Amino acid sequence: MPYLVTEFQDTPNPNALKCVVDHPIAAIETPGIRSYQSAAAAAAAADPFAAAILAVPGVVGVLINPAWVSISKSPDAEWKQVKPALKKVLSAIP
Repeated sequence: MPYLVTEFQDTPNPNALKCVVDHPIAAIETPGIRSYQSAAAAAAAADPFAAAILAVPGVVGVLINPAWVSISKSPDAEWKQVKPALKKVLSAIP
């Protein structure tokens, strides 16, 4: 089921933000928090939710909680491009 971003929340790190979604994020194998620091990581490739987010230009890491996602971007990426791309990707996840 696609995800609707209900809110972006700033964090103390200017290169990270919290993305709150409208319903719980499905676990891939076991419920709980999962984290990926690279799209090239084998574990990230096995997690379709993480792989979709890490494919967004500028995104370099993702921390997935059942109720929200923390996104890390590269220092040279701009949130004004990353946020709309995240919304689009999350709304297309089956």
